[in-house]
Amino acid sequence: MYKKKIAACVLAAALGFGFMAELPVSQAATRAELAQISVNKKGTNFKYWNKEGVPYQQLTSFVKDVTNPKSKNFIPQKDRIAVFDLDGTLICETAPSYFEWMMYLDRALNDSTFKPKAEDKAYAEEVKKAIETVGIPNPKPDAKSKMPSGMDRQQAVSQNSVFAGMTQPEYEAYVKKFMETPTEGLTNLKWGEAFYLPMVEVISYLTANDFKVFIVSGTDRQILRILSDGVLPIPKDRIVGTDITWLASHQQGKDGLEYVYQKNDEVLRGEFILKNIKMNKVDNIARDIGQQPVLAFGNSSGDSSMFNYTITGNKYKSLAFALCCDDLDRELGSQSKADKMRADCEKYGWIPVSMKDDFKTIYGDNVKRADK
Repeated sequence: MYKKKIAACVLAAALGFGFMAELPVSQAATRAELAQISVNKKGTNFKYWNKEGVPYQQLTSFVKDVTNPKSKNFIPQKDRIAVFDLDGTLICETAPSYFEWMMYLDRALNDSTFKPKAEDKAYAEEVKKAIETVGIPNPKPDAKSKMPSGMDRQQAVSQNSVFAGMTQPEYEAYVKKFMETPTEGLTNLKWGEAFYLPMVEVISYLTANDFKVFIVSGTDRQILRILSDGVLPIPKDRIVGTDITWLASHQQGKDGLEYVYQKNDEVLRGEFILKNIKMNKVDNIARDIGQQPVLAFGNSSGDSSMFNYTITGNKYKSLAFALCCDDLDRELGSQSKADKMRADCEKYGWIPVSMKDDFKTIYGDNVKRADK
């Protein structure tokens, strides 16, 4: 019965969900169809959440409470700030690893038009081996080792190196091309379409209730803007990610305080600055947003500081929701990682979201595990 209901939601445009008339059986939701997901202000037309679940009830009760001018917990519109992680929170991060890590491997190891530095190629091979043997970000049950120390930062540095010198349009074209790449381990799903349908609903719902929604992720800021553009109702100036420097094409090493941008210049990707995970997320929220969020959504230890910053010492009622990757049938989850996240939720006062129990679907019924 459940599958029939979800299939109807995905395939029928006229039932209030907003998808196009018919979705081919061999495909997942297209980006255009994802963009049409629309939840009304009252939240009466959620399609992809288990409405009996605690997370759904806590979220909708919170929104109704803080948007009610008569409530003691009312939050003025200007202070309704919600922050979302990307990988594992809004899109898949396990097919087999993060979008930007897989794109980095594609550039360093598979791009016949590009010759990487020897050290970047060697490090890309190390990252690939770690993904295959250890499991990043979801550790494999039989893994005999952990992710090498410092790989989060070192990978970001090497990733930036293999794309350094690209113009913004060139990099955008590369990202969009990779978005057409099929995910590994999940059928009928391209990387650019690998959004969690229930979480797209949450963003639509919050937007309808005048929340300012921000993505705060460890992924490169320009990648975030390209991935979300045309799918999520989030302006580019509400994207906070890993940062690099930007240089003029004729700057030739001169300091930005000395060089003046010329008419024949283009903006090029420069050096790595900061990996936007863990406490760096709080640093960037304070700098880029300048306000304490009242809602936070994430899925890993990299979001812990963002969660705690949101719910600690806040003058407004505030909540943090942590996705637990416990779905081993419809997603490439990890029970051990999910169990650890649940323990952290209990310890810190975050609300656990079970992808298995709280989501009626993840990508739609046409997307399945390739090994099932």
